[in-house]
Amino acid sequence: MLTSVLASASSDEVPGADIHVDAWMWFAFLGLIAVLLLADLFLFHKEAHEISMREAAITSAFWVLLGVSFSLVIWALLGGPAASQYLTGYVIEKSLSVDNVFVWAVILSYFAVPKAYQHRVLYWGVFGALVLRLIFIFAGVALLEAFSWMLYVFGAFLVFTAWRVATHDNEEIHPERNPVLKLMRRIIPVTSEYHGQKFWVRIDARRFATPLLVVLVMVEVTDVVFAVDSIPAILAVTRSEFIVFTSNAFAILGLRALYFLLAGAQSKLRYLNIGLGIILGYVGIKMLISEWYHMPTFISLAVIAVVLAITVIVSLRADAREHSGDAANEGGSP
Repeated sequence: MLTSVLASASSDEVPGADIHVDAWMWFAFLGLIAVLLLADLFLFHKEAHEISMREAAITSAFWVLLGVSFSLVIWALLGGPAASQYLTGYVIEKSLSVDNVFVWAVILSYFAVPKAYQHRVLYWGVFGALVLRLIFIFAGVALLEAFSWMLYVFGAFLVFTAWRVATHDNEEIHPERNPVLKLMRRIIPVTSEYHGQKFWVRIDARRFATPLLVVLVMVEVTDVVFAVDSIPAILAVTRSEFIVFTSNAFAILGLRALYFLLAGAQSKLRYLNIGLGIILGYVGIKMLISEWYHMPTFISLAVIAVVLAITVIVSLRADAREHSGDAANEGGSP
C-alpha cells in the first residue's frame, strides 16, 4: 500500500489540486480545534501556574502524537497522497516553528513576563495565529490559481529567506526597536505593572492596557512574519487548503508546550538556523522547478527529516565538546 501511495504522490502534476474536501470536513475539524482549545484553557490551565519541564514534555508529546495520528484520518478520508502531503507539511511547519519559539523567549524575557502568566499570553497568541494562518492560506492558494507566475515569486522569496535564515544571528533580535511596540505605546495607555492575567484594566474610570496585551501583540506580529515564510513553503508541497491548514494547525497547537520545553535550549542548537535555511532553500528550489519536475512528496519528507536530524546531532556534539573543553580548562587552572 505504501508503494502505491508514494507512486501516486510522485505522479501528481499539482500536488493537492485534485483533493476534494467536503464542507462537513471543514466544520468537523474546526469543531475539533475549538474543543481542544477550550479544554486546554478551562480544564488544564484554568489557574495560572508555572509550567514545569515534566508538564511541558508530556504536553508536547501529546500534541506531536495527535498531529502525527491525524495523518491516519487524512488517509482514511482523502487517501494516501493527501496523508503524505499532510505529514510533509506538518514536519515543515513544526521545524520552522522552532525559530519562532526562540523569538518568543526573547520577547517574554524582554518584558519580564512572570512564568505563571506565560501560558495565557501564548494561548491567545496561538488562537490568533490560527485565524491569521487560515487567511494567509486561502490568499496564497488563490494567488497561485489566479496568477501562475506567483509560483516563481514564492519560490524566489523562499530561496532568499533561506539565505537570510541561515546567516542571521538570534542575538540580533531587539523587541524595543519594533515599530509595532512603539506605535502601541503612543496610542494606547499601558500600565507599568502586570495585573494578573488581565489584558485590560480600569483605573480611575480610565481603561488601560497591561504589558501582557503588548506582549500578545508582539507574539502575533512575529507569527505574521514567520507565516510569510512557512505558508509558501507548505504550498510547495500541496495546494489543498485543507491539508495546509490542518498541518499548520496541529503544528501551531503544540508550540506553547514546545516553548516551555525548548526555551532554554537555544544555545545548544547553535546550527539550527543553518538547518532551517537548507530546508527553506530546498522547498524554494522545489517550487521554482515544479513546472519541469515535480519532486515526490516522500523525498521532500525524507530530506527535511535528515536535515533536521543532522542539524540537531551536530549542534549537540559541538555543545558537548565546548562544555568538555571548558571543564578541562577549569580543571587545569590553578
